Amino acid sequence: MTSSQPGARRGRPQGGPPLLAPALAYGALTIAAVVLSAAVPHPSASAESVLAYDRAHHTALQVAGFLISGAAVPLAIWTATVYRRLRTLGVTAPGAVIALAGGLLAAASLSLSGLISWTSSQVAPAAEPGLARALADLSFATGGAGFVVPFALLLAGVAVPALILRLTPRPWAWLGLVVAVAAVLSTFTLLTASLDVLLPIGRFGGLVWLIGASVLLPHDRRAMRDARAPEHQQKAAA
Repeated sequence: MTSSQPGARRGRPQGGPPLLAPALAYGALTIAAVVLSAAVPHPSASAESVLAYDRAHHTALQVAGFLISGAAVPLAIWTATVYRRLRTLGVTAPGAVIALAGGLLAAASLSLSGLISWTSSQVAPAAEPGLARALADLSFATGGAGFVVPFALLLAGVAVPALILRLTPRPWAWLGLVVAVAAVLSTFTLLTASLDVLLPIGRFGGLVWLIGASVLLPHDRRAMRDARAPEHQQKAAA
């Protein structure tokens, strides 16, 4: 009898740990970093203005870089966990793999952006304006479109299976797709600053959707069947 128990445990589908904890950790670190970076010069600012900011806000820039890089860790954890969850729920289409690839690319870009910001804080006392401007642009590119566009793949990779298999309410799945489209279009912010508004839509709209999906996605197939039971009962009664 005891020898059959390990086999039974191995055969039971594993949906992974709760999604909400890494989602909230990622959100808290992201918001804290944004608050610290609220006064960062816009990409159109002069190189002298960027260098002056870096020197006057050395500590804030250093801590913001640390927080941004740190936010990549719970995002990567959420990505790996949601991939395992989708597979457990029976998703065999490419959506789960697209979500995994997009989430890991987004986490890598976010980490790189934070490390570049941290570097800016370290070299600011002896840096030339041109170097400060180059580091600021690189941090913006990796943390802006470089992050938001692959983040869109994560959102779409979860939202599409959620819509097709009814893993979440349909309006929530559609919202994820809308945010993902806006995030993909933010690629063009590399060509024109007039579309910069798409970056916060993708970043913060995606964050809200990610937290909601963490609550709404079923943990396993049994939970998925239980969630669908009232709908089937209503159809049978009709």
